Formats: sequence, structure tokens, C-alpha cells
Amino acid sequence: QVQLVESGGGLVQAGGSLRLSCAASGRTLSSYTMGWFRQAPGKDREFVAIIRWSSGSNYYTDSVKGRFTISRDTAKNTLYLQMNILKPEDTAVYFCAAAVLVPTKKIMDARNYDYWGQGTQVTVSS
Repeated sequence: QVQLVESGGGLVQAGGSLRLSCAASGRTLSSYTMGWFRQAPGKDREFVAIIRWSSGSNYYTDSVKGRFTISRDTAKNTLYLQMNILKPEDTAVYFCAAAVLVPTKKIMDARNYDYWGQGTQVTVSS
């Protein structure tokens, strides 16, 4: 089992920044793919970004490229999402997710992740 606990959400004006954190515990993460998804009211859960824990290689959805940065601190077992130049359309509940070695062609599908955090609300006002 992997336990994931997110933090760092909040209310910010458009153009502002937030950093989300996801503290992981329970397993060694070296073989894991970890990522961020988000879900706005009335919409499906949407892929945002993932990182391979061991290599650090990462992938982003097009709408956040150049604005969001995913990273991890292997000593602290913590995943981060630095969000800059936030837009109202970024408003959602953000979830941290983890699974063992998700193939690249499957990283955007939330069904391929086994462990989820409780979510943290991000609200961007215009």
C-alpha cells in the first residue's frame, strides 16, 4: 500500500502561483510512476503531469506546458507541482496518484493508477 497526502491548495488570483505537495509513505517508490490529475465540477478527472520516480523523466498535458513543473524529492518521498501563471480554467480539485511502471501510452488514463490522495482544492479567480 502507498498512502498519499496532498497539501498546498488554495485561492489565488489569475496570474498567480501555487505549489502542491504530495507526501508518500508505505512503499519504496523507485519503481513508481507518480502524477497529478485534476477534476473540475461536472467534468472527468483529467491528466496534468507525471514523473518517473527513479529517472525523473516527466510528461505534461499540453494546457499546462510552460506553466506547471512536476518534481520530486526522493529523500523526503514527496511529489510537487509548481503551478505558475494560473488561469481560472485551472480551477479544480487536484489529486496525487501513484502506480508501478505505467507505460507511457497509458499515463494519461486515471484508471491505470492504483493509489490516490484525498485531493486538494485549487481555485483561481479572474
